[in-house]
Amino acid sequence: MAATQRAGAGTVSAPPRVGVVGHVEWIQFAVLPRVPAQGEIVHARAAFEVAAGGGAVAAAHLAALAGDATFLTAVGDDEHGSRSCAELVARGVTLHAAIRPEARTRRGLTYLDDDHERTITLLDPRLVPRAADQLPWDVLAGLDAVYFTGGDAEALHAARAARVLVATPRALDVIAASRVQLDVLVSSASDPGEQVAAGALDPAPRLIVHTRGADGGSWTAADGMTGTWAAAPLPGPPVDTYGCGDAFAAGLTYGLGAGLPVAEAAALGATRGALCLTGRGPYEAIDR
Repeated sequence: MAATQRAGAGTVSAPPRVGVVGHVEWIQFAVLPRVPAQGEIVHARAAFEVAAGGGAVAAAHLAALAGDATFLTAVGDDEHGSRSCAELVARGVTLHAAIRPEARTRRGLTYLDDDHERTITLLDPRLVPRAADQLPWDVLAGLDAVYFTGGDAEALHAARAARVLVATPRALDVIAASRVQLDVLVSSASDPGEQVAAGALDPAPRLIVHTRGADGGSWTAADGMTGTWAAAPLPGPPVDTYGCGDAFAAGLTYGLGAGLPVAEAAALGATRGALCLTGRGPYEAIDR
């Protein structure tokens, strides 16, 4: 069972044509001075909830850049799945969601503290699209760039039909099993969950990109060429880091889909990450 929804007629598609294959999570946010200590009761000074997770955030940021972004995902047949779909469509995303009656849309809790950090607790298993889902996989072949955050091996093969394929190491098991060659593997150098050992993927990605937050980042190509980029200036005071990595990946994917050189695409990613840092949660900065 699947649902397809499209943004209204006011959304204007613009090159490059971009998309995401991956996951969505319904996240509740609590704004407070610091993460509570064990056994402590803390009162949040603000709270809100949105459709988030790496796939959804990247899709929303790509839509903000391109005027439209295709997103193939999966949700549970529940309120959080319905609300997630509605919010993403309202953000300009062309959404194709497999609906899983037997599963719950993944939920999570996130603390946003006065040090601008985010601390996340996930409550349910992640739902990702599968090639067997009745989704329009053939549309991916018409896209200039796709960002992959989750799916089965056949879904990754379908994503490979795009001109440029970018992926996160959070999908490492699927990437390794599929033997699909990525154009770009993008990861946070400081996140233990995104570290990839040398030789872990065969064939190796054509490009590996490591972000380092305020220290910029670096890239290494399969032919041995390397490069770096500097962090982008913040367009305002820092607020919190939720979604900054996904915003970077969206900017990088957009830039590569537009045919920019790696250095320029990474600089665009850094600009989008810096913008996200100046808003509360993943979307406030692009909603202004």
